[in-house]
Amino acid sequence: MKNNFGYGYKETLWNMQEYFLSHLQQNVELVIYCALCLFAPFFLGHPQLVVGVVVNAALILAALNMKNHMLIPIILLPSVGVLSRGLIFGPFTNFLLVMMPFIWIGNFILIYAFKKLMLEKKLNRWLTLGIGAVAKTGFLFLSAFVLFKLNLLPALFLTTMGLFQLYTAVAGGVLALGIHTAKKKLIS
Repeated sequence: MKNNFGYGYKETLWNMQEYFLSHLQQNVELVIYCALCLFAPFFLGHPQLVVGVVVNAALILAALNMKNHMLIPIILLPSVGVLSRGLIFGPFTNFLLVMMPFIWIGNFILIYAFKKLMLEKKLNRWLTLGIGAVAKTGFLFLSAFVLFKLNLLPALFLTTMGLFQLYTAVAGGVLALGIHTAKKKLIS
């Protein structure tokens, strides 16, 4: 099957799914993942660890199940939810505005790792999780470090964008891969 650009849907990275989902199933999952990403900060609030695990799980599940433009709100909504809630960083929430574009790129990196390594290259899912989590964490920490050195962010962000990101990405990935495995068994 060809799209308007002459590429077969199976040939493009962003159309890859681990297993087929109908358009309706994709839209239902999109609503669920978007709700988790946007509202986790509101309903879970503190601790930030729980919010981070839920958001990273949603990002990874979306990477495995969503196509193309459906990934955009899932990449953007977590930091919008945190900013809207204003609780997680307390008086430092305004600094999140400076960090938001980098968080979006970090979320993209995690999703891209799963699309590219697990779905396209067929790399082991645990190795993919490790690489994706380290790449996202490395990018976020490096970004926070540069912004800190430029006096645009307080030191607090070095902690929250460092090992904390790695912990939440790995824990979220373990949760997501467990959910994904259960879903595959139910669908099969």
